[in-house]
Amino acid sequence: MSRLKLGIPKGSLQEATIDLLTRGGWKVTLSSRSYVPAIDDVEIECLLVRAQEMARYVETGALDAGITGHDWVVETGATVEELAELVYAKQRLARVRWVLAVPEDSPIRSPKDLEGKVIATEVVQITEKYLARHGVQARVEFSWGATEVKVPRLADAIVEVTETGSSLRANRLRIVDTILESATVFIMNRGAAADPWKREKAESLILMLQGAIAAASKVGLMLNVRREDLAAVLGVLPALKNPTISPLSDSDWVAVNTIIEEAVVRQILPRLKAANAQGIVEYPLNKIVL
Repeated sequence: MSRLKLGIPKGSLQEATIDLLTRGGWKVTLSSRSYVPAIDDVEIECLLVRAQEMARYVETGALDAGITGHDWVVETGATVEELAELVYAKQRLARVRWVLAVPEDSPIRSPKDLEGKVIATEVVQITEKYLARHGVQARVEFSWGATEVKVPRLADAIVEVTETGSSLRANRLRIVDTILESATVFIMNRGAAADPWKREKAESLILMLQGAIAAASKVGLMLNVRREDLAAVLGVLPALKNPTISPLSDSDWVAVNTIIEEAVVRQILPRLKAANAQGIVEYPLNKIVL
């Protein structure tokens, strides 16, 4: 039987990725001491791998495919196919940024001010290429973690990843520049990508995961309304495209079904009620396939 060897990122993205797979339709079970998650799909074989190392193992063919950050593909210089972006991170559905940051009172205001300075970071190659683009000579030191606390005593600046910037602000750091914007990506070994079965399996997996991401912040709404009040109700509803309108057994009434952002429901429901909508039902969504 053919199997797709899939790498799941261990570490900060692990919980979010397993949750995404679950919402995509797969049940993934992980023992606290195991690096081999069980999945209820005999055509997939999973392995937990650090996101930083994922691209190397996919490049060599130890894995057919994997989920990792675009930043780690760039950092390792691995030759792999990036089949799709999966825009989610450990805290929210968003891209992340690798930023150059310094203490709030630092005189460093631009990349040119880094000449002769010390920079601590986990992405040494990305940082060195950034400095080269700006014609700056500086010493880049690999940081094993807790990078924010290394300035100003151990380094003049850092290059660190951020989703919201809150950790940097908490450590009284100021962002000087964005070096790289990154998102989670689904990558594939080039040989595996050329295999029709593995390619199709990977693309089906991506479709389900993207559907789960698309549905994460949305809900469905169903309601009934008299035809004479339909225009007023439609004026209240934002829609993914257009609401579905279906006739009811009573020809004076129709059913309306639509998808909206969950965050706006609390504003819209009272307005729908005021527009004479009845039988309003909000329901969760697992996937939206566009």
